[in-house]
Amino acid sequence: MDILFYGFVVFLFAAVILGIEGSYLWWVSTHGAAAQRVARRLQLMSGSAGRSGERISILKQRRYASNDLADRLLHRVALADRIDRLLLQSGKKWSVQQFLLWSGVTLLAGAILAAQLPLPLAIKSGLGLLCALLPLMLVRRARKRRLLRIELQLPEAADFIARALRAGHSFTNVLQIVGNELPEPLSADFRITREEINYGVSMAEALHNMAARIPLTDLRYLIIAVLIQRETGGNLAEILTNISHIIRARLKLVAKVRVLSAEGRMSAWILGLLPFSVGAMLMLTNPGYVQILWTDPTGIKLLWAALVMILIGVVWLRRMIRIHI
Repeated sequence: MDILFYGFVVFLFAAVILGIEGSYLWWVSTHGAAAQRVARRLQLMSGSAGRSGERISILKQRRYASNDLADRLLHRVALADRIDRLLLQSGKKWSVQQFLLWSGVTLLAGAILAAQLPLPLAIKSGLGLLCALLPLMLVRRARKRRLLRIELQLPEAADFIARALRAGHSFTNVLQIVGNELPEPLSADFRITREEINYGVSMAEALHNMAARIPLTDLRYLIIAVLIQRETGGNLAEILTNISHIIRARLKLVAKVRVLSAEGRMSAWILGLLPFSVGAMLMLTNPGYVQILWTDPTGIKLLWAALVMILIGVVWLRRMIRIHI
């Protein structure tokens, strides 16, 4: 009896030790430093910003939703690809699912708000649509600001790469140095390009992917110069230095044009918002005075004519002040 008891204790002790060891090995393999390092590389390869709670796939494909079924359905929709590309270029950590949910929430809030106001159906529909487009406008604004910051960083990046090449570094090592030394957001895209090359993607494909993530003409000039130099040879450091001078000169010209066109842009904003501001003020102070615009047939015609004329004027002013350089 004692032998059986002691044998049971020994086997129980061994089972507990093996269970603890197995749990430890499982935890290290899924949540340890090495596993997290692999997960971060996979996230960089997929173009993800590292959203927590998101399953990582070894396939080079961004997830559009946290749920597998919703992710598969969204991958079949062409519009979801354009939304995901816009989110990627804006630097937002939203998924396509989150973007669509926020658009639905703002649409519902706009519909509830419009239902409480004594407005015609057309204006209520326009107000609801405007609220639904609010997340899109925020993402586009974030994209514009991010691309502007990257554009201002490009001359410094070109000079940095040229100096590193003159010091004897290879171009692949230069990508890693730029990703570690330059400030965000440009350094993140250089790190992604470096990770893609480490995973076996060709240099040309990795640089083309970078150009797709950052749709800037100056960056495409830089990438084209690198690809041509790899095919034909030449002094890449000198070429990048010249490109840096060209980018700086173009940015100075853009700044000068923005200063000269500031008056026109301000006029466009004032002329575009003034009618709506006056209408909203009249609605608050004397609603009966302006309700005739959507209660009388003649007022409805005048209202539509005014909206069309405002739209034509805003588009015309926008074309006048937008100068492509």
